[in-house]
Amino acid sequence: MELVREFARNNSQAAFAELVRRHVNLVYSVARRCTGHDGDAQDVTQAVFILLARKAGGLRAGTLLPGWLYETTRFTAARLLRTNARRHAREQEAYMQSTLNENDAAAAWAQLSPHLETAMSKLSEQDRALLVLRFYQNKSGPETAATLGIREDAAHKRVTRAIEKLRKFFAERGVVLSGVAIAGAVSVHSVQAAPAGLAAMISSTAFSGTTITTAAILAATKAIVMTTFQKAIVTTTLIAAVGGGIFEAQQNFRLRDQNQKLQQQQSLLTAQVQQLGQSLADATNRLASSLAANDRTKTNSRDAELLKLRGEVTQLRAAANDSTDATARQWLVKVNKLKQKLEQTPNARIPEFQFLTDQDWLNAVKGNLNSDTDYRIAFSALRGEAQNKAASMLKQALTAYMKDNEQQFPADINQLQTYFSSPMDNSILQEWEIAPASTVKSLGMGGDVIITQKAAVDDVFDTRYGIGPNGLGSTDFLHQEISDAMNPVFAAFRTAHDGQWPADQTQLLPYATTPEQQAALQKLILRDSANR
Repeated sequence: MELVREFARNNSQAAFAELVRRHVNLVYSVARRCTGHDGDAQDVTQAVFILLARKAGGLRAGTLLPGWLYETTRFTAARLLRTNARRHAREQEAYMQSTLNENDAAAAWAQLSPHLETAMSKLSEQDRALLVLRFYQNKSGPETAATLGIREDAAHKRVTRAIEKLRKFFAERGVVLSGVAIAGAVSVHSVQAAPAGLAAMISSTAFSGTTITTAAILAATKAIVMTTFQKAIVTTTLIAAVGGGIFEAQQNFRLRDQNQKLQQQQSLLTAQVQQLGQSLADATNRLASSLAANDRTKTNSRDAELLKLRGEVTQLRAAANDSTDATARQWLVKVNKLKQKLEQTPNARIPEFQFLTDQDWLNAVKGNLNSDTDYRIAFSALRGEAQNKAASMLKQALTAYMKDNEQQFPADINQLQTYFSSPMDNSILQEWEIAPASTVKSLGMGGDVIITQKAAVDDVFDTRYGIGPNGLGSTDFLHQEISDAMNPVFAAFRTAHDGQWPADQTQLLPYATTPEQQAALQKLILRDSANR
């Protein structure tokens, strides 16, 4: 905190760089586990330290900085994941191990790490700060007690109670570990080295000139959102780190392959856009240089050069505008085409469509519209976006209701009507129901009951939302339906192929032996072929 105060008072770049150096591994590791992706983790890490720079002057003298950074990282990552969720998360992270040798910290870590940040979020702020110091930063018992200003025996008791809470949380999700195994695994594996150069890059990004501006924070946040939006077109959002089974693991394997292909395409497109932008910037710079020279020399040759440069800039801008106009017209044509198809397919419409914006329609037509399957995907995208907005409204209403009713869950969804910021259309409420939490597996929304959609319009492509006391999550109807049916099919294939996953779902056809398995596999093949 002395470094924080020095930075806040004197805008000291050296103090801020030292803060980044000390804590970048902690922030990056938490972000990496929360997001499940290295690029996202780096984005979140930069955003957290930019927020630290922005809020340094307002932090209390008694603030425990590691705990503050942990909380800020978790909330920043959660905000990023919620952005991804609006782009239709398809699958959840799965784990393959079902047994554990408690003496093997690496094996223990493999099972508990997907759930660690969710488990930590269930603890009190004081317990989280204690565990961050004790196991994330591997401070000794006396050091931890001194930092928190409490007795060593009190710190030891609080650590023991917090570890026991984690053990119970993991046990509820099928990860059976002793407190010793949890403590050992977290201590050894919870913090990993951030990529080389990340600390220097953050220091350079967050500290520029004489002050950290709001514009810098907005720009960094926008960069995170845009990067996430681009990556999330075909990738999976990990809304809840709870799940299991062979089917989920195989889907995770295939999604990583799709993500790599998308990133290659994105890199090519980014290079092309940067090349056009650089050409425009070069011409503009040359024009500015020539204008300055013209003021000094006033020669005819300079005038001729200026006219030439103005012509180049005008041509580049015209080309860019023409390209933009043509692209815009193409998008509008596709949107109108989709709306016409919707008029011919009234069953694809849901009452939540009233929440859709023009941007939502544009997002829905980013793919092709050449086949019935293409239209099914586009309609599903619209439904997912509209239902996501409705789900957010339902979550806010649920929170307000439970606050007024001693944290009791409503027995009837219509009881939420008076808790919406504006009246909710009854036709929308009729699409949702209060159901047992087991109706939507693996979301971990807390409690015994949740709010979810009654049924899918398209059980192959539609997203299913779950709203519980602890939050909002999503999976998809297809995963819910076919996971149990497909697990033995994948197991049979892997047994026959030395543990390898199928490169294509059609390879599973000989191993689907029951009508239920065959029907599930056909749906899976349809969805995967559409995603490609």
